[in-house]
Amino acid sequence: MKNVTIYSTPTCHFCHMAKEFFKEKNVAYTEHDVASDMVKRKEMVERSGQLGVPVIIIGDELIVGFNQSKIAQLLGI
Repeated sequence: MKNVTIYSTPTCHFCHMAKEFFKEKNVAYTEHDVASDMVKRKEMVERSGQLGVPVIIIGDELIVGFNQSKIAQLLGI
């Protein structure tokens, strides 16, 4: 299984949808709350060029937003 990282905020609906999808599919992920962690927020912006969340990294692939079909494709599920 590829490493999965999600940069999210507590109030983001699409972040919640992404995390629920990962839980349903038994995909382990690392979460960074960019509302409270300024270091991770800066890291997210440097990697994605965006302030919007979620930013999801699967292996070496970066996805901005909750694109379920792209996530499933990258995870092979």
